Amino acid sequence: MLKGESLHLSETWLVGDHIDGGGFGQVYDVSSGSIQRVAKFVPQVAGADRELLFTELSDVRNIVPIIDKGDHDGFWVLVMPRADQSLRQFLNAAGGQLTVPEVIAVTKDICDALEDLDGKVVHRDLKPENVLLLDGHWCLADFGISRYAEATTSPNTHKFSFTPPYAAPEQWRYERVTTATDVYALGVMAYELLAGGRPFTGTPDQLREEHLHGDPPPLSDVPAAFAALVDECLYKAPAARPTAANVRARLDRVATPPASPGLAELQGANEAAVARQREASRLESAAQSEAERRDSLADAARRSFLRISAELLQAIEGAAPAARSAGGQGQGSWTLRLNHAELKMSGFGQHGGADPNMRRATAFDLIATASLNLHVRADRYGYEGRSHSLWFGDIQQAGQYGWYETAFMHSPLIQRSSSQEPFALPPGGDAATALGPAMGTLQLAWPFTPLATGELEEFIDRWARWFALAAQGQLTHPTQMPERTPDGSWRRN
Repeated sequence: MLKGESLHLSETWLVGDHIDGGGFGQVYDVSSGSIQRVAKFVPQVAGADRELLFTELSDVRNIVPIIDKGDHDGFWVLVMPRADQSLRQFLNAAGGQLTVPEVIAVTKDICDALEDLDGKVVHRDLKPENVLLLDGHWCLADFGISRYAEATTSPNTHKFSFTPPYAAPEQWRYERVTTATDVYALGVMAYELLAGGRPFTGTPDQLREEHLHGDPPPLSDVPAAFAALVDECLYKAPAARPTAANVRARLDRVATPPASPGLAELQGANEAAVARQREASRLESAAQSEAERRDSLADAARRSFLRISAELLQAIEGAAPAARSAGGQGQGSWTLRLNHAELKMSGFGQHGGADPNMRRATAFDLIATASLNLHVRADRYGYEGRSHSLWFGDIQQAGQYGWYETAFMHSPLIQRSSSQEPFALPPGGDAATALGPAMGTLQLAWPFTPLATGELEEFIDRWARWFALAAQGQLTHPTQMPERTPDGSWRRN
């Protein structure tokens, strides 16, 4: 498309053959007189000019320099020396695996560049395709999704762009990246060069899971100190990874065996410490991911609860405009009074999920809770109405989350009653007793019944009828308990 065209930048360049491209630009041969170079053409779309920000890196070692730059016919153009080959080409020519000395040499050159970039620029997309052999050194190229180290996130930082096999955990979480992100990618590359394969493979979803939580298979036939160093680069927690300068300083020593039995023993202790640190980092990452998962589900629970609460409230107020609103409202909570009856929706509450009693009694994952309470003046038997629990979790099918209504009762085998029956319970010991496999003092009085917005007719009709009876002084204790068979309505352990 561009071959034969002239580029008028600081110098005039004649465009030659297409070499390579994809992602953030296309690369062509260019010449100016007898000088042969390559030019990268980046389409002028939002954020694409970021690569031009990184042309002034003359004080950084092992960076492919920018010789000329400008724009041409809808493209940003960067003119660079033509490299001998990429690290990917070198790796392929070697049969997919390099020797330990070769890997050390490559890693040293990359570390020199990362050390000089530290505090200035984060590359964010290190991979063998972006490491080029130039004048006998392995140099970093393609700063298309890089960012200044101190930059704040903006719409054009390509925050969500990365190459999945080399992306650090913080990139998968879309967190702010640092030089530690590049050190992680360096660890992935070093592992790949040594092992002949990447530490993590699979689909993007599988890669995300492995980068966040997985341990790479141990490296074999690699000096223990080098294997430990690569392992440290792959720590999940960015703060636990060594700096590029630290990696570079240790590379001179990793291939040399310890000079004494004492040093050999100390090296073994160091390897054990690295393994423990790796596991601690993995567990920390897993805990962070679990917290993020629960927060995301809780947000979905809150939004759907607000719709369920609003739908019930609007239906009740529409049918009984004389009902008076009482008390504060927020997070879906409200209170309505009609005569001596009070119908109250509690506010949304996120469940921590750490209750050991619930874990032992049930197989489901509980994310959020609420309750619905219908209170009346006590009759001559002391009966004051009923309340139901609203729980959000994968109650009936693993991994399928939603809101469910349920209620509890005292076992008919014990001489105990409550002013409200059935009644709501929060997750915890009492609820676990009712849901557990053993016969206890509490049991379920109402099956876990799904609540879905747009399909609440039966739910609304039932509570409207109970509220009407309560307002007329006709709400009485249920004639049978449980009112509906709850068996099989929740997942047990």
